[in-house]
Amino acid sequence: MHGKFLPIIVGLLAIVALAMLTTNGGAAALAVTMAVSLVVVLILRRFADDKNFITTVFLIGLLARLAFGLLVHVLDLRDFFGGDANTYDYFGNALMSEWSNSGAVVDSLTQLQLSNSPSGWGMNYFAAAIYMVVGRNILAAQSVCGVFGAAIAPVTYFCANKIFANKGVAESSALLAALFPAFIVWSGQLLKDGLIVFLLVLAMTMILSLQEKFTVTGLLVLLATIAAVLPLRFYIFYALIAAFAASFVVGFSTSATALIRNMIIMVLIGTGLTYIGVVRTASSNFDQFGNLEVLQISRKDLSSSAESGFGGDIDVSTPAGAVSALPVGFLYLMLAPFPWNISSFRAAITEPEILVWWAMIPLMITGIGWSLRNRLVKAVPILMFTFLLSVAYAIFQGNVGTAYRQRTQIQIFLFMFFAVGWTLRKEKKENARILDAARSRERVEQRARQLANARDLPA
Repeated sequence: MHGKFLPIIVGLLAIVALAMLTTNGGAAALAVTMAVSLVVVLILRRFADDKNFITTVFLIGLLARLAFGLLVHVLDLRDFFGGDANTYDYFGNALMSEWSNSGAVVDSLTQLQLSNSPSGWGMNYFAAAIYMVVGRNILAAQSVCGVFGAAIAPVTYFCANKIFANKGVAESSALLAALFPAFIVWSGQLLKDGLIVFLLVLAMTMILSLQEKFTVTGLLVLLATIAAVLPLRFYIFYALIAAFAASFVVGFSTSATALIRNMIIMVLIGTGLTYIGVVRTASSNFDQFGNLEVLQISRKDLSSSAESGFGGDIDVSTPAGAVSALPVGFLYLMLAPFPWNISSFRAAITEPEILVWWAMIPLMITGIGWSLRNRLVKAVPILMFTFLLSVAYAIFQGNVGTAYRQRTQIQIFLFMFFAVGWTLRKEKKENARILDAARSRERVEQRARQLANARDLPA
């Protein structure tokens, strides 16, 4: 993809932009979306080796998310696709009213929930910050989410290229991130999922960059990224820290200089996170939400509050119970919803995507195996993070819909391993084709020599 599709994509984006202008609040939403998109594109192109591809894949992702988000907005489908958006809109507006001293009355329950900082409270601040600029405008807020969702693809390109040093792997990973349906659905609305995935891939990219070369800018970006994850989903903070630590432990060099450099980076990260209060906040959240008894209550609610619940008889309040939940939980996390358990239209429309995902798994496993043998040091951050988050979700999740939604946080890195497997398969086929062609040429040359020899024989 070398920019040849760029005019078509820009044309389609222009059509979506015109459609946005016809909706209530669409002009403000379009203005803030264009401003944020321009900043993102300029930053991405600054670090891109293939600026045309990076720009094109970002715009493809943006087109898909803005079009989907506009459909949801116009047809009022938020309760169907992601009811949390309405919650963030409500609390974001309440928070904006407090900041602006507009005289709006905030009821006591809203004040209590805002002051208690429930899990995911960062989205309230995200929406409020946008509303301070353009007023209460959920289309604007979800469109900015779409910009960050679109940015997942080019950042995935950077991350995959740093690990595998293969442009084909990087491009395939980025295209999957841009166009896979679940990623469009969850990052095209005012939901935290797209922001989380963007921050995860950015954090992994910065970890890999710091492994190669220490820079103050890289350190600050990593600190900011990890800190930004905490108010969106606190337990991911711990998985990120573990992945960061593991990458530097495994990546230690026999060189004294590299050893000292890595130790300094780890100390600086720890000090920085402590200084800005991230460690204290993470510890507080862990004390509040992180014990097994609280997880059991939450899991029981997930498994019993909807038709798509599963494993309602599993008790994870003890270590033995948590371990026993792993097989079933992991199966649902990776593969659900299953075609034979479809009980709603919402689940049914995911089936084409699920079948594609199942078909990708063999090549994904091939890619993981190759990476363990040939790219272990580079792949350690995403391997460690994927493993830890998969275990956590396998224990915690008791609802198919939630598992399908949160799988994107793991899939984004599994896409890279699939791309490796896909590239290996293509190379194998190409090698076989070249070998067959060489053998064919050899047979032709051998036949020609036989004919020449036959002509030279006496009659």
